[in-house]
Amino acid sequence: MKNLVLPAISLVFAFVIFDIAYSELDVKARPSVHTCFGECYTNYVAANGTIADQQRAAAETAALASPAELGRQTYASCQACHGAGGEGGIGPQLSGRDAAFVTGALTAYKNRETRGARSNLMWPSAEALSERDIENLAAFVETL
Repeated sequence: MKNLVLPAISLVFAFVIFDIAYSELDVKARPSVHTCFGECYTNYVAANGTIADQQRAAAETAALASPAELGRQTYASCQACHGAGGEGGIGPQLSGRDAAFVTGALTAYKNRETRGARSNLMWPSAEALSERDIENLAAFVETL
């Protein structure tokens, strides 16, 4: 038991030193949010607004965006299979398709209907979409 006391104390000491050093570590391009208070925080709020102001502005911007623009943002997760320009790949080509086709297909996938050999790949993606997301995606695909 006496043989373990010195290594245990050394280990605890090493952890304490590491914790102190790590907490003071300044990582470039990753500022610590916990060190902004007082004048720093006042300057941040003056430049950026409060968190509530930022969220309100983001919501207002989203409300003003067109359905096609909102669909473009959602389509980012579709690009891996359908291509950046809707040219197809793992999934079928979407460019040239109208909104009614996209709405019908996504609604069917959301309802777990089989539309082809790879329908099961689309079911999880479509389930995550709201009706508005589907309308926005359809509006964007029509622009491809």
